[in-house]
Amino acid sequence: MTDEYAEQLRANRREKDDFFADHPQSPIPPEKRDDFDGLDYFPPDADYRVEATLTVHDDPEPVEMETTASNPVRYLRIVTFAFEVGGDEHTLAGYRQEGDDGAIFVPFRDKTTGQQTYHHGRYIEMEPEGDLVDDATVTLDFNLAYNPFCAYSETFSCPLPPEENWLEIVVPAGERTPDFA
Repeated sequence: MTDEYAEQLRANRREKDDFFADHPQSPIPPEKRDDFDGLDYFPPDADYRVEATLTVHDDPEPVEMETTASNPVRYLRIVTFAFEVGGDEHTLAGYRQEGDDGAIFVPFRDKTTGQQTYHHGRYIEMEPEGDLVDDATVTLDFNLAYNPFCAYSETFSCPLPPEENWLEIVVPAGERTPDFA
């Protein structure tokens, strides 16, 4: 990981902290914003910025994801990422809602979930460059893993990572459990 990448990541984190502290659409309840002094992050770590090989699902299967509000939402499993962390192979599914051609949604849990990170899991969103192609290689960056808005306020309903996206490893990268009074 270059110093330039780490500094860009820190700058993005400062920008997010500013949004959470001051913006009217911040997920932090207004009465708690005065005490908010920034999100808690793991330090940038190149070991968790991994190359992943794609398997594209040409006929995507629907997946019902439970939510924090108990109203399931339907996604399509459009791609599977195969990657290596700590010498072991792992996979995560990437999803989109029907009709959405934007970012790939990658909700996940790992061995930090409920310990160092939000107890319902975290998310990564990937903006693909061009068409998704089998066996293509993309960067899956866990340093960009973030907490859903429901981690900050119960007024939000957030999809829960399906069991197929529960990693049996520790991923000490990205956002930690929200800690504000």
